[in-house]
Amino acid sequence: MQNNQTSLAIFENFKIRRHYDEPSETWYFSVIDIVAALTDQIDYPRAKSYWTTLKNRLKNEGSEVVTKCDQLKMLAQDGKMRETDVANVETILRLIQSVPSKKAEPIKRWLAKVGYERMQEMSDAELVFTALAELSTRQIAETMETKGLEENKIPAKKGGRIAKDARLALEQKTGKSVVTGQHFLSPHKTRLP
Repeated sequence: MQNNQTSLAIFENFKIRRHYDEPSETWYFSVIDIVAALTDQIDYPRAKSYWTTLKNRLKNEGSEVVTKCDQLKMLAQDGKMRETDVANVETILRLIQSVPSKKAEPIKRWLAKVGYERMQEMSDAELVFTALAELSTRQIAETMETKGLEENKIPAKKGGRIAKDARLALEQKTGKSVVTGQHFLSPHKTRLP
């Protein structure tokens, strides 16, 4: 996994290590940290022991949850980078079902919020550049005093070019794509009248 970001997220009083993989646009969470929060276990070795026991039980039951976990180096409590079991949101949700916990629903809501925040962070840039294109087009059209559809093509192209140039400059500086493609209907969906 390249081009990624590792950070901490807080669920109640638990620090959850997480990793965002940019190419796949996927969050990975430390399984032990999630288990600690689920079991309300502040003692890391006990949470790790719980996960080891649960992992063995799930393997014996033939559950695919364990096989869908990956390992990533994350900062451990001793300050060193250590291999840690991680899983994406879908796998974490399946794992939550395997742990009897009153915190299952709150953690599910928290995971949904984390995903939503990332989606908002990606789409905010798209909205800014769309607004820039619309504003530029409107202002150019006003200065040209255009009236008809044909006359408005020129300001529309110029306004679009302004937004495109700004977007490309930002993408070049950050190395990240602004356009996600997540806000369009697939060609197979039908629109309501």
